[in-house]
Parts: sequence; C-alpha cells; structure tokens
Amino acid sequence: MPRARSSYTPNWQTAASAQGSGCLSGFLIPPLAVLLVGVLLAFFVKGLNIPVQAATLPQTTTASATEDSPALPFPLQIVGMAADAVNAEKPATSLSPIFTPEVQYWADSIVRWAAAANLDPNLAAAVMQIESCGDPRATSRVGAIGLFQVMPYHFAAGENPYAPDTNALRGLGYLKRSLDAAGGNARLALAGYNGGIGVISRGEWGWAAETVRYVKYGFPIYEDARSGVTSSASLNEWYGHYGASLCRQAAQRLGLP
Repeated sequence: MPRARSSYTPNWQTAASAQGSGCLSGFLIPPLAVLLVGVLLAFFVKGLNIPVQAATLPQTTTASATEDSPALPFPLQIVGMAADAVNAEKPATSLSPIFTPEVQYWADSIVRWAAAANLDPNLAAAVMQIESCGDPRATSRVGAIGLFQVMPYHFAAGENPYAPDTNALRGLGYLKRSLDAAGGNARLALAGYNGGIGVISRGEWGWAAETVRYVKYGFPIYEDARSGVTSSASLNEWYGHYGASLCRQAAQRLGLP
C-alpha cells in the first residue's frame, strides 16, 4: 500500500513543476496537496473494496455444489455416487427359462415381488426353486412355510403366511437384508438366507452341512439364470438329487400336468 501511494505522488509533483504557470501562490499549494492526497486516498480505499466483495461471492454459492465451488465434499460425493451407480448391476426384468414349470407358473409375480424388494428376480426364483419348487402350501419339518419357506416368527400378527404376496414380502425382505449384509455377494446372501445372516461373517468351515449344500446348488443355478443360458446342469443335478418329489407335489398343488 505505501508503495502505491509513493509511486503516484512523485508523478504528481513532477507534472506540477513542469507545468509551473506561476498562477498558484505558495500558500495555496499545501491545502491543495492535502485535498489531492485526500481524493487519492478515497479512490484508493474504494479500490480496496473490490477484491473484498469478490472474495465473499463464493460463500453465497457454496450450496450449488458446482465443480468451481470451494466446498470439496460436494463434488467428491457426487463422483462417489456416480461410481457406485456404474458398478451396480441392473436387475433383470424377466425370468430365465431354466427354472422348472412350477416356478415359471409364478414368473410374473416373482418379477413384481423382486422389483418391490429391489432384487434380481432370478435370485428370487433360485430361492423359490430350492425352497418349495413353487408350492404355496409347502411346509418343512422345522416349520418353514410357503413359497419361500419363511419361518413363522418373521410374520406379523394376523398375517397369513401361506398367502403368496405375504410370504414373498417376508421371504424376499429377508433375502434383501442378507444380500445387503453380504455387500451384494449373491453367494453369501444365499448362505445367509438358509443359515441366518450371522453366517455371512463366519468362515465357510463353520457353515452347517445344509447351508453348504444350499449354496452349492443355489448359487450355480442363479449364475446360469442370469447368464442367459436356456438350461442348467446345476438345476438338473439338484432336481435329480432333491427336487423331483418336491416339484411333483408343487405341480399337483398348482394343477399342472
């Protein structure tokens, strides 16, 4: 600041002496000098307000979250969300043809139920295939009920656990919780659905034999379903070992040939 004032004053003095018309008397020079210095100071102070105002402008636009904004968390958060959106797999909108006729009977409903739970319908169908083969009245020896073999304590008072919509709501709700706990890993989600979400954090050596078997067949069936193939060796193997009688019972219940 002092440098700006001193650089201008010598110029003013030099010009006055060069013009030296003799019209100004000696006693008028000091008051005029004071006046001119005051005017210069006023302009100088006014000039100082410009950068101050400009510096305050970004504070009023921080909420816009533009890339020019100094508030870094906003653009960083947007980039992170975009990356997540790119990595997320878009759920299918139709059912794979690999599933048995008893499960295909529920195809439209499975797509609707899965969409409501934000799940891939082929994952929901893989669970139904192994759990009940589409028999809405299926009941296991441990008390699991309906299409998705949901345990009774998952239902609210007054709910009909055999009603397909209700059974799907509770069953797929638990499957979604399991998938979230598994970080989107469908294989671990299937283990959690069969053995309880707590098994996801354990080593596989600690899984029950039933859970190991469930994942052994369930995950390859799901992989085949989402790959676009028209038949599944894994599903055929499951059917031969465990599913034939279950699916016959489902076909009779649904009135299928």
